[in-house]
Amino acid sequence: MASRPPVIAADAALRARLRHVYWIGGASGAGKSTIARRMAARHGLRIYATDDVMSDHADRSASRDSPFLSDFKAMDMDERWVNRSPETMLETFHWFRGEGFGLIVEDLLRLPEAPGVIVEGFRLLPHLVKPLLAASGHAVWLLPTPEFRRAAFESRGSLWDIARKTSDPETALHNLLARDRMFTVRLHEETKRLGLPAIEVGATMTEDHLAERVTEVFGF
Repeated sequence: MASRPPVIAADAALRARLRHVYWIGGASGAGKSTIARRMAARHGLRIYATDDVMSDHADRSASRDSPFLSDFKAMDMDERWVNRSPETMLETFHWFRGEGFGLIVEDLLRLPEAPGVIVEGFRLLPHLVKPLLAASGHAVWLLPTPEFRRAAFESRGSLWDIARKTSDPETALHNLLARDRMFTVRLHEETKRLGLPAIEVGATMTEDHLAERVTEVFGF
């Protein structure tokens, strides 16, 4: 397995500049965007959704700094989602490798400190976020069970969005769900190792309950 990208150097000055930022990370399908919108509306905060800037960040990334992204761009849909194992897909997916994370930080530093920002998305890897935290209670990771994730995608009507663009949608969907399951396990292990807050999101977890749990972590 290739080594991780280096952790962003963070000193007290950088942490102070980001003290107004609240981070909601986690795997796809956990409800990050929904909870971020609720928190922002309730507390008058700005939202920065990392999914919304992926295309921009891909354009801004130099190939020398983002080799996994460069390789991904060169693949067709079958090469990305059908012809490789879920394990390989996990280890080589550029956003899971932390590529482009520095661009998230650059964007956040350009935003006004008031009224505060909630940044959300699966790209918020625990080992990259922790050095930026002025307080551990400014970040939380949402970890969906496989059943919750699939149900969430089905309810959105997006379960087959990527898979149907391949020549073998069934295999592609299997690979994607397996990759995301392994990514969730990795997030669970990493948050535990780093002592960061994480919430398992299962079938019995209501949106109201999840919002309450996140509110408790943030201390609002």
